[in-house]
Amino acid sequence: MARMLLGVLTVILALSLTGCGDERPEKITQFQTLAQQRLDTLASMLNDGQIRNATLLNQYTNILAKQKPDLAPLLAQLATDATPNGPLFTSLTRRLVASKTAANYVDLDQQLAEVKNIYEAADPAQYNDMLSDPVNVVADMSNGELGRVNSISQAASKLANNADGSDGNQLVGNPSYGSWQTGSNGMSFWAWYGMYSMFSNLTRGPVYYDRWSSGRNYSYYNDVGRSRYTSPKQAAAQNSTYERTKKQFNSQGRKFDSPYAKTRTGGASLSRQSTSSPKASSVGTKSSYSKTKSSSKFNSTYSKDSSFRNSSSRTTRSVRRGK
Repeated sequence: MARMLLGVLTVILALSLTGCGDERPEKITQFQTLAQQRLDTLASMLNDGQIRNATLLNQYTNILAKQKPDLAPLLAQLATDATPNGPLFTSLTRRLVASKTAANYVDLDQQLAEVKNIYEAADPAQYNDMLSDPVNVVADMSNGELGRVNSISQAASKLANNADGSDGNQLVGNPSYGSWQTGSNGMSFWAWYGMYSMFSNLTRGPVYYDRWSSGRNYSYYNDVGRSRYTSPKQAAAQNSTYERTKKQFNSQGRKFDSPYAKTRTGGASLSRQSTSSPKASSVGTKSSYSKTKSSSKFNSTYSKDSSFRNSSSRTTRSVRRGK
């Protein structure tokens, strides 16, 4: 009898331990599957011309290339973001592949937060907003002939933020287009990838991190989308640049604030998914993923995608602005 009772207690204990088991590995697998499905859907929508800002990006680059043929190689590179071959999309696919290896993350919380971020970033409405940066880069290069999207005007943004308005400024800081490098003088500067280096010919000199930080203009990535479109490794590199610069300033008795400490003015008509994104200043911090362990809510539907259809129906009066 005693032996039977002991056996029953053992089974009950085993069942209770199973019920209280760690759900994070299963959630990680589920979000990986859903993220892949969303990426496949997003790729189809890009190929079929169903992402509004991707369509505008194609139109804008074609128009400007005819007006400024010397910029054609750069504009062709910018236009790749309207396809699944562009750096924004391929960054998400690489991150999803990396998420399959637990050793890439400090713990399960960070790994779960990463796959959730990829899932959210692949949402068509949020991705459409993310494309506003390259669209507005081309719009600004047209000297105002092409209208901006999801943003206040170039002049209003410069005035509101007392910021730099050089060509390509919306892409600085975004790891899809370049990275912060340290020069022989110990100062960090923005190094463009590949064809994007043509932006260096359009500016008055290198973009140094300390000046950019204090005079940063609004961009979707830096002020809204950074939480979704930055991998943990990229966030760590950004934080390292900040800490190194802060240390340099402290040694000189000066104060240095993070470029993300203050949100810049400039966003307009963003989707619900974007307006609910975590603050850009929280990226890379423990608090940005610590809540995932206790979170039990899981949504496996594509209900959020329906809001994109509503937002994508909004159109500008004309691709070209009147003089």
